[in-house]
Amino acid sequence: MLASSVERAAAKDDKKRERKGDWLRRKGDLRALPSAQAGQSLQLTPWHVLHDLAQAMALSRQGAGRGLAEHWGSLKYSQALDPVSGTFLQLSEEGKGTARDYKRLQSRELGQGFALAVAKHTLGRRYPDHVVSIVGADSVIRAGWPKGPSGFQYRPDFFAEVWKPGEPSRVFLIASKGNHSGAKRSYDQLASASAHVEAMHVGTWNETPCFVFGTELPMEGPVTVHALHADGTGGVLLGTSKHPLRNLDGVAENENIMPGILPPAEGDEVPSPEPGFHVGPQYEAWFQHVLARTATAGVTAFAGDGDTTAQYLTTRQGSQRFTTGFAHAAAGSVQDAEYELLGIPFVGTDHVFRLNNKRVEAFSGVAADLFQLLSPRDDDGRRTPGKVEQHRSTVHSLRGSWPDRTWDPKWGGPVSVHEDGTILAMRLLRL
Repeated sequence: MLASSVERAAAKDDKKRERKGDWLRRKGDLRALPSAQAGQSLQLTPWHVLHDLAQAMALSRQGAGRGLAEHWGSLKYSQALDPVSGTFLQLSEEGKGTARDYKRLQSRELGQGFALAVAKHTLGRRYPDHVVSIVGADSVIRAGWPKGPSGFQYRPDFFAEVWKPGEPSRVFLIASKGNHSGAKRSYDQLASASAHVEAMHVGTWNETPCFVFGTELPMEGPVTVHALHADGTGGVLLGTSKHPLRNLDGVAENENIMPGILPPAEGDEVPSPEPGFHVGPQYEAWFQHVLARTATAGVTAFAGDGDTTAQYLTTRQGSQRFTTGFAHAAAGSVQDAEYELLGIPFVGTDHVFRLNNKRVEAFSGVAADLFQLLSPRDDDGRRTPGKVEQHRSTVHSLRGSWPDRTWDPKWGGPVSVHEDGTILAMRLLRL
């Protein structure tokens, strides 16, 4: 029913576009995500959603704050969601009371948080021996397509990299929408999202697997996530004999890939490229390298270390944005942000703000031993290149071992820990 409703919404939009001479390519064969893949239920707290959203924001370059300030933007939603009797999440009274323009921002960003949580959960079940990393699509596209297709605004929102040390990664495209309206609006948004995932092909034409999400945050009732997916044999980053997969410890480089998606040839005719982005075999090794390094940059940015983050990004990705400002204590900052949470030492960055006249502290960071691999120093205290290969091997070996508790009594507040060793924690500060 969901897929057919979205198809009808897409057909209606296509008719309007046809009258204007505006034709739009959409991803075909989108189907509802089966419960066998997503699971019968997904247990989420508001802190899990904020954690996913915050990490997605860390390299976004969308906020008024720049560089290391980006991910704190997620905290504006710390009172927007309420759990109901342990059965579902809904908008709180504060979440319902936002102004019109802010509602659009709220539905989009909270929709991203829920979408990424569902995508990671689904892929984790589908590939239990792998790790799932979420990477902002714009950050990667910027490194390979300096100008992009002229006048073309469509692209996925995120890449999910499913990886295991020593094996080729697999990439899934993700497009996410959100609204405060209802099912009809979700169908329209999912139809729009189908054009965003179609705007990028990784490998063979029309074989890139993807997810599209539409999240409803109604004024009354539970938050609802509509999910469609498409399978495909593409998205596997194998590299070639001429362009083999790279050691991830090496510095990432910008590429200058011609915009356009090349359809398969029909006979002797060479087809004209379609608008969009295409990762052909000659660029798979580069793409996997940049994906992994960008995901690593997202971890160190979330931990508050700008200098370390810069080494994992190319110049076009904005490495220079992270070389000014404060880094956390373990890398020379005057501020000390080191805590033991759930019995594990973490290093990171903290932030104090007010909620309804109460002072609240938030901490975001990464397990200290993992951070040392990403920001190592020699015997003289000088920074040395990060050990991404060793970091990934360690993260992979630790999967499934992180605590699943959502409250730390000693810290005095809620916590969320991810499989990559990152943590988001909040607590009230006593006067």
